[in-house]
Amino acid sequence: MSARWMSIASRLRGAGMSSLERSCETGAAGGPPGWLRSRTQGEGVELLQAWFAGHGYDRHRHDTYAIGLTDVGVQAFDYRGAARISTPGQVVVLHPDETHDGHAATADGFGYRIIYVAPARIAEAARAIRGSPSALPFAPEPVTVSAGLASAIDDAFHLDPEPLATDSLVLALAGALLDADPSCVQSRSVDRVDVEGIDRARHFLDAETDRVVLSSELEAITGLTRYDLARQFRAALGTSPYRYSLMRRLDCARAELRRHPSLADVALDAGFADQAHLSRMFKRAYGVSPARYRALEAGGRR
Repeated sequence: MSARWMSIASRLRGAGMSSLERSCETGAAGGPPGWLRSRTQGEGVELLQAWFAGHGYDRHRHDTYAIGLTDVGVQAFDYRGAARISTPGQVVVLHPDETHDGHAATADGFGYRIIYVAPARIAEAARAIRGSPSALPFAPEPVTVSAGLASAIDDAFHLDPEPLATDSLVLALAGALLDADPSCVQSRSVDRVDVEGIDRARHFLDAETDRVVLSSELEAITGLTRYDLARQFRAALGTSPYRYSLMRRLDCARAELRRHPSLADVALDAGFADQAHLSRMFKRAYGVSPARYRALEAGGRR
């Protein structure tokens, strides 16, 4: 791999995907280098980050939405009978069962992050937003500048693969796709809130601070679908069920820091996979590591 390619690929790898599987590091059969990393975010949702120099992939199609953000270089592809290009910051929306290919338009290669989402998940989330079943949202332009989609994609690559996090992601993607479809712009439902249902969800999350809560549990408690719940929860409380649950678990971890010497045990008691997982989420929420937070609190008590 040339020094220029190595520099570009190294920059792209830093974009929030350090824990994903990587392959295709040097290209096949002497071809140009490339790599990809992917993981499942939840049922019907997959995240993938990739970088290619030269030819990326042949013509193919997915049975999912493919919603991607170009990070570096110029991505070129044939789609719906025309040649397209996407530059850094632009979003590519490929609809289910649409044939496309991909290659670099310049010598520097191209890199992107993309989310594959089952149409059924987008349809369910769109129904919650619009208040009634309808056709899948259709973005007439495959390459666009969409703050909503770009933000959702960027956020996705920093999420834990937890059910409530995936619900919020799909809802955000569906909302941005509806915004991109001219036929859907005027058909949003008004913000109606089942106050009692949201209160039941909130009290349940307040109590369950030692584990990951499933979407199906909140559906059973509230009588709302996961996307109706996510939409109404944000309207009522200003945040998503996932974020609310995460912060209550971090509250629990902060309290345990004062009583428990083992960070690994604190992590498990608050429903995190391990100490590293707790540290990552704690620092993202509070700006300091758990160990640093405990030391600062100890200093304040002197």
